[in-house]
Amino acid sequence: MKLTDRARFSTICIHAGQEPDPATGAIITPIYQTSTYVQDGLGQPHAGFEYGRTQNPTRMALERNIAAIEAGSAAFAFASGMAAIDAILTRLQSGDHVVVSDNTYGGTFRLFERVRRKFGLDFSYVDTSKPELIGPALTPKTKYLFIETPTNPMLHITDIRCASTIAHEKNVRVVVDNTFASPYIQRPLTLGADIVVHSTTKFLNGHSDSVGGVVILKHDDDVEWMKFVQNAAGGILGPMDSWLVLRGTKTMTVRMERTNENAQVLAEYLEAHPKVKRTIYPGLASHPQHALARKQMKGFGGLISFDVGSLEAARGVLNHLKLMALAESLGGVETLISHPAIMTHASVPADRRAALGITDGLIRISVGIEDVEDLQADLAQALETL
Repeated sequence: MKLTDRARFSTICIHAGQEPDPATGAIITPIYQTSTYVQDGLGQPHAGFEYGRTQNPTRMALERNIAAIEAGSAAFAFASGMAAIDAILTRLQSGDHVVVSDNTYGGTFRLFERVRRKFGLDFSYVDTSKPELIGPALTPKTKYLFIETPTNPMLHITDIRCASTIAHEKNVRVVVDNTFASPYIQRPLTLGADIVVHSTTKFLNGHSDSVGGVVILKHDDDVEWMKFVQNAAGGILGPMDSWLVLRGTKTMTVRMERTNENAQVLAEYLEAHPKVKRTIYPGLASHPQHALARKQMKGFGGLISFDVGSLEAARGVLNHLKLMALAESLGGVETLISHPAIMTHASVPADRRAALGITDGLIRISVGIEDVEDLQADLAQALETL
């Protein structure tokens, strides 16, 4: 199935990187659940496949699919989002410096501070939603500007084009964790970024049944290195998980459209509720970067954060919900709700959480695609208990 250069986003999601199976004509890429491949003879050319860690047709189909979706040159799939981020760091050497969005995911902060700092990498954290803070944070040793936008869970928005211009003036490459947005909402490589990373577990998969990560690149030297590292370190995404994510990308457009619609309705409801102290959502006019979000993003995403004032109140809401599931993760078809301070950001020191605004009363919703009236009714009855 050949795609033209003018193929649009949904068509790319459904068809890119995939051809009918040559053996059977199956329209869906098979799950090549094999560890190795038979070769015709010693020293003879093979069919492009030698060993499961190095090549797998299902994983390759997914990588080509996501590379096309993100408008990159190549993509490499890993066993988790954290494995993907760690693979990016292997491009660096001891003494190199990375500037990071200060409100980054707790797992990313843990990897940077408790693992990679031991190997001589240095990390600084700034509010990248304020462009004037980025330039002064860059040093002659800075190699990456690592941006999360929107951030987790405060939903700060960074101007990717502006940040990329600032970084490139200092010969610094820009990495964007695009997990919270999804490629449906924004494609950072088209805005000037150099590398994109996703936890495929989230919106790319969309069904809460696979864990994985992917790195998308546009520079040839990055592609060659990542190809080497993926094989050398071996933290690959397996064929079954690759197949599940391929299934997910086919429906990404329709899922994200519904997610955007539902999240906007719930955010407006929460903002008007008398028992909610603060509601954070890029689609609200009250969001500090609302204008930037309208310009940079296609819709405002499925994540909402709101503050009910105290841990006791948050516990009351979370314990009385009947439809929304209390669980970590996000981006599935079902609505999940979590408490960042105790769950996703527990690895971040309490004083740092406080400085970032991650209070004990803060709750985060990953909005699914259920009927929004049912989701709103569930929040209403839980908030009524306060």
